[in-house]
Amino acid sequence: MTGAKPLHFQLGISKRGNKYLRRMIVHGARSCVTHLDRSRDRLGPWLDGLESRMHKNKVTVALAAKIARIVWVILTKPGATYERRVPAFG
Repeated sequence: MTGAKPLHFQLGISKRGNKYLRRMIVHGARSCVTHLDRSRDRLGPWLDGLESRMHKNKVTVALAAKIARIVWVILTKPGATYERRVPAFG
C-alpha cells in the first residue's frame, strides 16, 4: 500500500468539476451543520454521530457529499423528486 488516500477521495466529494457549485454546496452544508435543529431532522442523529468521531470540517464535507448525491439523483433520474419526511422519533 502506498499510503493514505487524499482527503477529498476519502470523504466522497471530488475536486473536479465546477468549483463555484462545489463551494456553494459546502457553504450550505456548513450552515446546516451549524444551524440545523437536530432533534427535528432525520440528519440530526447522523450528524451527531459523525461529530463525535471526527472534526467539524470533515463533518461539513461529508454532509456536502451527501447533499451532492441527492442533487445528482434529482437532476439525472427522470421523475425523481425530493420529499422531506418528518422523522419518526418517539
